[in-house]
Amino acid sequence: MISGEGPNGEILLQLVAMKMPFGKYKGTLLCDLPEFYLSWFKKKGFPKGKMGVLLETLYEIRLNGLTYLLEPLKKGGSMPR
Repeated sequence: MISGEGPNGEILLQLVAMKMPFGKYKGTLLCDLPEFYLSWFKKKGFPKGKMGVLLETLYEIRLNGLTYLLEPLKKGGSMPR
């Protein structure tokens, strides 16, 4: 995870609300990006800045089987406790 921190609520909300701004999956919600695409970024390097942080966080969520954290947010609910 970035800087040794766990995911915070704002990052999780951004993962379900923001769309990919470039590339093959432009316009796709970040949380809906295919796992192989995130793995490709892991190998090639995540973008700089906020988008890189979001994509790397999503990669770590998927890698560690934590996608259940995003499901209630995708449905407009609140964060799991």
